Amino acid sequence: MDFGVVLQTNPPASRVIQLSKLAEAHGFSHVWTFDSHLLWEEPYVIYSAILAETRKVTVGPFVTNPATRDWTVTASVFATLNEMYGNRTICGIGRGDSAVRVTNGKPSTLKELRESIHVIRELANSRAVEYNGATLQFPWSAGSELDVWVAAYGPLALKLTGEVADGFILQLADLDIAAWMIQTVKDAAAAAGRDPESIAFCVAAPMYIGDDWEHMRDQCRWFGGMVGNHVADIVAKYGTDGTVPQALTDYIAGRTGYDYNSHGKSHNDHVDFVPDEIVDRFCVLGTAEEHIAKLEALRALGVTQFAGYLQHDNKEETLRVYGETVIPALREKVTAKS
Repeated sequence: MDFGVVLQTNPPASRVIQLSKLAEAHGFSHVWTFDSHLLWEEPYVIYSAILAETRKVTVGPFVTNPATRDWTVTASVFATLNEMYGNRTICGIGRGDSAVRVTNGKPSTLKELRESIHVIRELANSRAVEYNGATLQFPWSAGSELDVWVAAYGPLALKLTGEVADGFILQLADLDIAAWMIQTVKDAAAAAGRDPESIAFCVAAPMYIGDDWEHMRDQCRWFGGMVGNHVADIVAKYGTDGTVPQALTDYIAGRTGYDYNSHGKSHNDHVDFVPDEIVDRFCVLGTAEEHIAKLEALRALGVTQFAGYLQHDNKEETLRVYGETVIPALREKVTAKS
């Protein structure tokens, strides 16, 4: 299992770079960031500095969307970073949430998402693509490599993921929901003639090492509110009696609204509707042993990467314990002599 860290690009950017370097030092393979240009600093600028000050980590948005940037511009950023730093980028993409809603826009359609994935991936892999009636290619790009992972929750988005994505991003760590969604993506891949095992499966959730459960829950309750935005869209489309598990839809019954000014922040003051049970199920909390047990269960479901959100007050200690205890426990055991 690979391990990633998910950061917000709050100023100062030097702090984001510092945490990225620390994550690499503790064995994390990926550094992801939110991508919401009004709420936080521009991530693609910061990626260049992260890549310049690290040796191996792969960086990318968690997640971008087709609406806020022209797709060819997005592809150009990735191809440029790859030329500069040697194919160490990855693109997480979804329909859009905070980046589009803050500007009073709305998430992209699945058709737009599908088309954007194709255009971004082809161009950022130094290939030609048909776009707006023309054949386009970066004449300066050669040998660039970019995987595109799709964040999804609803049945149709999961189907699209299985059909076209290099990886699936699930932003919650509930075992039952993860099992259903991973299988849904695999079934869609098989139906499309793809090898389901060729897809990367990434579960993302707040990770907090500690033993004060009340404090950990309060620090991570924001996550249930963020997931609730997407669940509310699913309920509006499919209702509560469709194919989506009730474990995902029931908890938003008390949701009355959402303030994006505190999006993804531990002091979020409008997530009282999120019960402790959901925090415990959606996040990875507790001692190192409790983290290892949950991550082993996720790995058994087919998860190939865990990406931990660090929007809380225990960043450095959580990274340290992961580097010294959790990641080694999930790493393939190799003996010097057998």
